[in-house]
Amino acid sequence: MAKTSMRGVYGETLVKLGAKNRNIVVLDADLAKSTQTGKFGKAYPDRFFDMGIADQDMIGTAAGLAAAGMNPFASTFAMFGSGRPWEQIRNSVAYPNLPVKIVVTHAGISVGEDGPTHQACEDISIMRSIPNMKVVAPADSVETEKLIEFLAEYYDSPVYVRLTRMNTDVVFGPDYKFRFGKGIVMKKGSDITIISTGVMLFQALEAAEILKANKISAEVIHMPTIKPLDEKLVVASAKKTGKIITIEEHSIIGGLGSAVAEVISERAPVMLKRLGIKDLFAESGAPEALLEKYGLTGKHIAAEAGKMLKPGMARKIPKPGKKRGK
Repeated sequence: MAKTSMRGVYGETLVKLGAKNRNIVVLDADLAKSTQTGKFGKAYPDRFFDMGIADQDMIGTAAGLAAAGMNPFASTFAMFGSGRPWEQIRNSVAYPNLPVKIVVTHAGISVGEDGPTHQACEDISIMRSIPNMKVVAPADSVETEKLIEFLAEYYDSPVYVRLTRMNTDVVFGPDYKFRFGKGIVMKKGSDITIISTGVMLFQALEAAEILKANKISAEVIHMPTIKPLDEKLVVASAKKTGKIITIEEHSIIGGLGSAVAEVISERAPVMLKRLGIKDLFAESGAPEALLEKYGLTGKHIAAEAGKMLKPGMARKIPKPGKKRGK
């Protein structure tokens, strides 16, 4: 399956949108080459603002531009975009409910060799807790393009968009339409529900195939919008299967797993397993090796599903690191 760059598509989409809408402005914090916003800067230098290594200034300026009627996209790495300017995001963007799009790259442990200082695994939790802030994590480059197009044209309040550094598998086709606040049933099932967000969708689908080979029917739900969560879909699937696994490239504290737990604990109590980064700082290493080490692969999801099945349904699931049939 083809792999493409989410941040590369982000930059290209900004250029395309900039030609149609002169109110779009783009800000960056000395990372325009890495975030790919430099493409917009080259095409429209009068609407591009590189604020230097000053993320707080970038967000404050974006808030001012939004208040003046512009349509700002502010970008940096996830670690810096959620951490350094937290006060400016809360008080200057979210409190007045201004339409600043904070689009960050290099999220999660797949940042890889840059190590724990740059592996943002707390950002969803941080952004979820801010009133008026919305949180979105697209699964691939196609969904990234559709999301950015949607935000540029329709959305008029703060939103935090989470992209990755590594190239990702393409899951969606060119006709895909992004629906804000809605989850997507990628695969129907009856035995267990797997809910993923962001780039973990490919792993969730792989887990479903492993389980299918073991005669287990897994429902796979992609949840690009983490806040607001598609609670209706979560509750319906919980009542259908009675068991849920969440998978995210983020801490299990405060992210997708927590959001799902909050919903089902009140509206449809069922067995739940949250997969993600435990309460720790990950190591430095190759992205694929880190995903394997910290249990964020299809094999790990399938193995956890096997542990959750009712006694009469348990079947032999391939253990992580082992090939089936060997």
